Amino acid sequence: MCVTVSNVMNSNVSMDGAMGEHDPAELGELERVILQLLWSRGTMTAEYVREELAGQQRSLKDSTVRTVLRRLEEKGYARHEVDNRTFVYAPAEPARMVAGRAVKRILDRFCAGSVEALLVGMVDSEVLDLEELQRLAERIAKARGSKSEGDGVL
Repeated sequence: MCVTVSNVMNSNVSMDGAMGEHDPAELGELERVILQLLWSRGTMTAEYVREELAGQQRSLKDSTVRTVLRRLEEKGYARHEVDNRTFVYAPAEPARMVAGRAVKRILDRFCAGSVEALLVGMVDSEVLDLEELQRLAERIAKARGSKSEGDGVL
């Protein structure tokens, strides 16, 4: 029998259930590594996380792994279910959603909310090249085209 247990701090969750104020950039290195594991594996027990980290030459105590998982849960990045008294952890939301919020914070803080300013800065600093930008423009145009066809809107 599995029981869903929610352990998300109210300050990190808005009224509609979306994560709020916590900045993904403020996650510690170990938190990011473990969150990446959760995103890549889907669900994991604390023991499995510890074993995976040991395979990456990161030998950690069980209590350390459990503490980091609990912190990820408190910050709203992870959740768990109980299966035969074992906590099974999963990401609270997909990586792309967390990345989207992180980019939104960058837009707001450094680009006055301008996506154009962000993209120009990424091209100028060689994070994104013109070919990638063109591919993105084509994907956006294609997505708009398929959306327009489905909606009957041009």
